[in-house]
Amino acid sequence: MARPSVEVERREQILRAACEVIRDKGINALRVTDVAERAGISTGSVHYYFETKRALTHAAFEWNFDRSLARRQRILTRRASPRERLRAFVDSYLPRDEETTAAWQVWAETWVEALHDPDLRALNERVYGQWRSMITGIIRDGQAEGSIVEQDPVLLANLVVGLVDGLSMQALVGTRHMTWARMHAVCEHLIDSISTSSPRRVSS
Repeated sequence: MARPSVEVERREQILRAACEVIRDKGINALRVTDVAERAGISTGSVHYYFETKRALTHAAFEWNFDRSLARRQRILTRRASPRERLRAFVDSYLPRDEETTAAWQVWAETWVEALHDPDLRALNERVYGQWRSMITGIIRDGQAEGSIVEQDPVLLANLVVGLVDGLSMQALVGTRHMTWARMHAVCEHLIDSISTSSPRRVSS
């Protein structure tokens, strides 16, 4: 039996390959043999870690989200004002670079499958709950220092999440007029609209 560290590395190798196949071919066209070929291992090795295609794709969807979240942890912990953190956090989710675009392509496939799969609906509920909670936390910090308007922070977080999702999906399907620059400008406008001009000083 493989050592635990080797198993972790191999599992990640398979999940990365699965996400690449989902991105390039879509979930319906994915075959375990495609994933094995992309990972450079045997089909049997894939089945050792994931007995079924369904188990593989579910794990790949969750892995995609966890990696996306990990890439943004530095934004959440940086020593910057809440408004600056909110701008950076939102900006980081727009499909500007290859890695973020690939993550969005996989996530779009998750949404489609979740329409018919209760387990994926539960996953969507969990991960979106985390995303909303993080944005809500930043907004509450901004309200505490007076840099973000005093409105329901969950409502404001949902406005941000909905805007980013909608703009990103338009970009993914190739809408010519939805460039990254325009997405960025729209998000900046929303953040400006919920910001105040004179934040309070918060005593330490």
